[in-house]
Amino acid sequence: MATKYDPRNKLNDLTGTDWLKLTNSFWYSEKCKDDKFAFQHPAPFLIKDIEKLILMFTKKGMKVLDPFCGVSTTLVACHNTHREGRGIDLNEEYCKLAEKRLHDLNITENQTIICGDSLEEIPKLNEKIDYCVTSPPYYNILKNNGQGLRTKKDGQRNGSRIGVEYYSDDERDLENQKSYDEFLDLFGRIMGEVFKKLEDRKYTSIIISDFTIDKKEVCVQADIVRILTNIGFEFVGTTVLLQNHKPLYPFGYPFAYKINHHHQNIISFRKV
Repeated sequence: MATKYDPRNKLNDLTGTDWLKLTNSFWYSEKCKDDKFAFQHPAPFLIKDIEKLILMFTKKGMKVLDPFCGVSTTLVACHNTHREGRGIDLNEEYCKLAEKRLHDLNITENQTIICGDSLEEIPKLNEKIDYCVTSPPYYNILKNNGQGLRTKKDGQRNGSRIGVEYYSDDERDLENQKSYDEFLDLFGRIMGEVFKKLEDRKYTSIIISDFTIDKKEVCVQADIVRILTNIGFEFVGTTVLLQNHKPLYPFGYPFAYKINHHHQNIISFRKV
């Protein structure tokens, strides 16, 4: 097994051993102390998880785009791994939180927050990007009449949301599309703009889980693969991100089987 860096490696700065570890088809989600800030957002992801992806798909100094940046987890991960981050978000409140987060962490260089509509802002970028990683808003899932993740006994939040909490009422927001098909169409148009800005032979990763629509389970991953391959991306595989910290709820008991979603699909593609 290779333990040294191979000079033929144009993708990343990993040794053969570290490369091999990140090709595992499942990872356990990893927390760190700087994740706490992100729980002001209804659907955060964790810094260490994004760092792994950035380390796999880029070299130091490369440019990373997150078109649904939220409260800047991707930019924090870029800073920690010495990459340049570009984050776009439609929600002004989250942009302000993202700026505060970077300020509080004393991150002052090479990370850019753009407040606006990704469909409009991505074409304005005056540079090519080397990698795109993002977790898009899910179609109306945060507006479902569920209680989400509950508090611990000490009152501390233990997950991404409590009760009904959603991004915005902006009609440009993915979650506010009138139908699932319109959600997919808008997402595809945004990723089409990503495709144009992505360097040839570079990668993009979409972090998303399956979810229910009108109480019916939908294989969202299959639709994401179909949309991005139609754009011109090559599907290269799915990493299952296991989130075993979440509580189990008896959704269908005792009448019917209803799955508890305790993982995200990290669906990766290459521009060919």
